[in-house]
Amino acid sequence: MAMQGIRSLLLLLALLGLCLVHPSSGDRRYQKFLRQHVDPESDGGDATYCNQMMHRRRMTVPRCKPVNTFIHESIWNINSICHTTDIKCKNGQMNCHEGIMKVTDCRLTGGSTSPNCRYRALARTRHVVIACDNSSPVHFDD
Repeated sequence: MAMQGIRSLLLLLALLGLCLVHPSSGDRRYQKFLRQHVDPESDGGDATYCNQMMHRRRMTVPRCKPVNTFIHESIWNINSICHTTDIKCKNGQMNCHEGIMKVTDCRLTGGSTSPNCRYRALARTRHVVIACDNSSPVHFDD
């Protein structure tokens, strides 16, 4: 009887380990969204901010990402967008949502190449569109 309990416990631990090692596609997309777009600790700002953040968040190799937006809101505020009315995304799917957020838009300057990508910045409060999966943001659509 004790051996059956140990086998059940080992099976449960193995399944739990698989979940930790192999996150679902939605979890990976959510983590990528956080890495690429969320910076609640800062108000963003200038080109130095964009240059540092794009490099720090690994968006300058193997090539320079041409445009990226950092959102300067709490993750709670960002997640709450997923509970607004569904709207159509650029790809035609109906899992996008919109809101107003403080952001810094980083745009690649002409002539810069990886890994020395250079960006110009525009910090402002503006309308954003975010795609969500299971009530979690997974893609910046605007």
